[in-house]
Amino acid sequence: MCSCAGADLPRYRIQVEYDGSAYHGWQRQAGVSTVQEHLEHAATTACRTPVTVVGSGRTDTGVHAIGQVAHFDLPDDLALTSAMHRLEHSINGILPDDIAVRDLRSAPDNFHARYDARRRCYRYYVSTQWRALDRGRRVQVGASVDFERMNRAANDLQGEHNFSSFCRTQSETENRVCRVYRAHWVAEERPGDWYFVIEADRFLHGMVRAIVGTLVQIGLRKRDEDSLPEILQARDRRVAGPAAKAKGLVLYEVHYDDSTTGEPTN
Repeated sequence: MCSCAGADLPRYRIQVEYDGSAYHGWQRQAGVSTVQEHLEHAATTACRTPVTVVGSGRTDTGVHAIGQVAHFDLPDDLALTSAMHRLEHSINGILPDDIAVRDLRSAPDNFHARYDARRRCYRYYVSTQWRALDRGRRVQVGASVDFERMNRAANDLQGEHNFSSFCRTQSETENRVCRVYRAHWVAEERPGDWYFVIEADRFLHGMVRAIVGTLVQIGLRKRDEDSLPEILQARDRRVAGPAAKAKGLVLYEVHYDDSTTGEPTN
């Protein structure tokens, strides 16, 4: 049974963690390996019925997630918590090692992982030093990068703006306006390690990576510290910096109005 409009079936939501290195993004596509495809295969195998998984949003090729949220419908009501735990265990046993369901729970019948999401939060991980153990999720930047300078510049991203200058030119999205609630760099415990956190009501295709790439140029003094308002006003992708590498980007959290409808637990 598929997760389709009008189906009067019990609905469940999952929180998904994945290393996106081996995948062509979240969304199912013909001829390539995607996270959605593997989740649907695992759930279908475990439930012995066709399952369609609907995610809170897409992530691009090579991008990771720790807080992706999705929903699916099943013909049977897993009324007992123990039954949901068994299903979660079964799905994880079928999934490849770089994808994991961290939480499975009941959701209201009208819950929609994508349309009910109110805020999404991404993190982008960098280091001013070469790293080996976490090289697949952290990008090395020059030791001369000025994080205080980048933080002052990032203040100009907050609020409601047209982010066309930070959207891939081939994107078909007509509405390029997003509201950013926070955007700043955070120093981690290990010297040299930082992450950029950005939270918004929505994100455009390639938006976070373009913002990070532009901020790094500011941090390296290749752009003026106060250049972001002018870049935003231009609404032209060519005036912003290059996109940062995909491997540093992680979908960290998806927020909903009511925690019973799918608020992730980290």
